[in-house]
Amino acid sequence: MGFFEKLKQGLEKTRAGFSEKISGVLSAFTRVDEDLLEELEEALILCDMGVETAMAAIGSLREKIKQERIKEPEQVREALGEIIEQLVRFDMPEERFPKVILVVGVNGVGKTTSIGKIANVYKGQGKSVLLSAADTFRAAASEQLSIWAERVGVPIVKYGEGADPAAVVYDSLDSAKAHGTDVVICDTAGRLHNKKNLMNELNKIDRVISQQHPEASRETLLVLDATTGQNAIAQAKEFSSAVHVDGLILTKLDGTAKGGVVCAIKQELGIPVRYIGVGEGIDDLQVFDPKEFARALVG
Repeated sequence: MGFFEKLKQGLEKTRAGFSEKISGVLSAFTRVDEDLLEELEEALILCDMGVETAMAAIGSLREKIKQERIKEPEQVREALGEIIEQLVRFDMPEERFPKVILVVGVNGVGKTTSIGKIANVYKGQGKSVLLSAADTFRAAASEQLSIWAERVGVPIVKYGEGADPAAVVYDSLDSAKAHGTDVVICDTAGRLHNKKNLMNELNKIDRVISQQHPEASRETLLVLDATTGQNAIAQAKEFSSAVHVDGLILTKLDGTAKGGVVCAIKQELGIPVRYIGVGEGIDDLQVFDPKEFARALVG
């Protein structure tokens, strides 16, 4: 199954909710006017796009309709798809290797699973990968990550519960340098309720990476559960105030009709979505493609 088909299937709930609302509005009008745009704006808000993002999208659509002299309601769908693509587009710099990825996020959002699946993405690209079990706060976190390491077929560095996370990262980087590993993916503790501890821990890890592997490029990815809709934005804001976040992983997008939140997150936070989870399988974490996402969303 190609990326688009898999995405379309994974976004079925979101797409059905989104497309049905859009189709309902478009079929109720015989011409493109202000009433149609108001109804569309309301539909976008109901799809969890957020008030500000929906207003911005309709503002852009209004301009596009004028410029391109769009007269037919059904032509509005394609125009809206192009606007949604622009809303979620982000120019990513070219990846450099070796690379160290820190993965952050509260427990229960699918952080460990996402790490395993990202490892699988890089392995599929022919990169060598090492997992670092630096979430030593939660019982069984390293065991869970070990299962994924075995499943993907990549090595892991882990210690027992309560060990110093920075020490785990230190030894992981030591091993990565010795073996010429392309990508090190580090799990981290998801305790947002104590922001100070989280910041101290991540700052310490950051210093270890700078000292131990200064030539490596860095990326901090925040994992969010898409089924929580607008709450995901609140969580992203909280994490962004504690740590610098480079990109987002949106999990469980296949289980929600709230896919419009992808647009809201990008608009409100200015953080690109890097991966989206559209199923339970090992290959169901997809590198985010704005064009395919917009196509799958509007139908």
